[in-house]
Amino acid sequence: MPASTDPAKPQRLVSLDLLRGLAVIGMIVVNSMAGQQGRGQVYPTLLHSHWDGLTAADLVFPAFLFMVGVSIPLSLRRKEDADRWHILWRTLRLIFLGFILSNIFWFSQFSSGDWRLFGVLQRIGIVYGVCAIMFLTLSPRTRLIVAGAILVLYWPLTLIPTLDGVPTDLWLRGRNFVGSLDRVLLLSHVYVPGPEGYDPEGILGTLPAIAQGLIGISVGEYLIRKRDLKPLWIGGAAMLVAGIAWSFLFPVIKDIWSSTFVLVTCGISLLVLAGLSWLFDGKPMTAFRRIVEVIVLPFGVNAIAAYTLHEVTWALLGWDLLQLPYRGLRPPLGSEIAAFAPVLLYLALIWLAMFYLWRKRWLIRI
Repeated sequence: MPASTDPAKPQRLVSLDLLRGLAVIGMIVVNSMAGQQGRGQVYPTLLHSHWDGLTAADLVFPAFLFMVGVSIPLSLRRKEDADRWHILWRTLRLIFLGFILSNIFWFSQFSSGDWRLFGVLQRIGIVYGVCAIMFLTLSPRTRLIVAGAILVLYWPLTLIPTLDGVPTDLWLRGRNFVGSLDRVLLLSHVYVPGPEGYDPEGILGTLPAIAQGLIGISVGEYLIRKRDLKPLWIGGAAMLVAGIAWSFLFPVIKDIWSSTFVLVTCGISLLVLAGLSWLFDGKPMTAFRRIVEVIVLPFGVNAIAAYTLHEVTWALLGWDLLQLPYRGLRPPLGSEIAAFAPVLLYLALIWLAMFYLWRKRWLIRI
């Protein structure tokens, strides 16, 4: 994903970096809470849905992909970023970095399990590359037609009989054509193992993820032309309502990136973006705005760097030093509230590194 420009430049919409920063913070908190789950109860909404349904944790990754799309028309206005070889090279860098992070412990100990082909950054890289090329080669109307076609056709695609004979049932985990293709082609190199296993960032699920990026591109193009927030509110609400209505037939499932999941999460992301724009874009600096920017913008302008640092340091969360407040707060407050203490301490450590980069105006571009 294209890195942010100098955060001090007044012409930049701060809402874009704020939403990206909130998505990265959300990723770190969600992953950290999953680690805390082994020590006690955590709030279920901070954990991913087991299959169908939607929690707060399920919103952060699609919001990030949505922002990948929003950023494309803004960043590709620069000639050097609009070069196709530049786009390809950036895509490959993201995929390679994602492969390293997905298998970092396997590289140290081959007997720890099977390596994994796909992952979060791999999907980000693919979505960025495909959407950026489409932005340069297709008209806005054609891109929206492609996005709509993907979302409509993905539904019957998931209902095709599985390749390995597992009974098809979209309401049960892994029992669909999307998961079976992962099992057949990726074999054991998936995130969810077993006879009904699959990869939540697998092969076919990348198609609706691309549609999510294309929707983001349309929003980015609109923001370049106009700043009226009313169409953003209307568009976000329309996608949210359409996704909820369709979900009675095609469930909202993050792990296969269902079309309803795309519509619901794009709708929520767009509403949040409109809200952030209303609160911050073009508004005078206040104490509240300054506090929010200092906390969130360091994650937003170096998003991939923050995520990478988290992926290589998450073991710090298990240190006794960080778990000490959890053990002290758990008896009086309960494990759900106490779990926030080590997670927020760990998040603060990553923020310190990102804040240093932000103050120095150092932008790490992957």
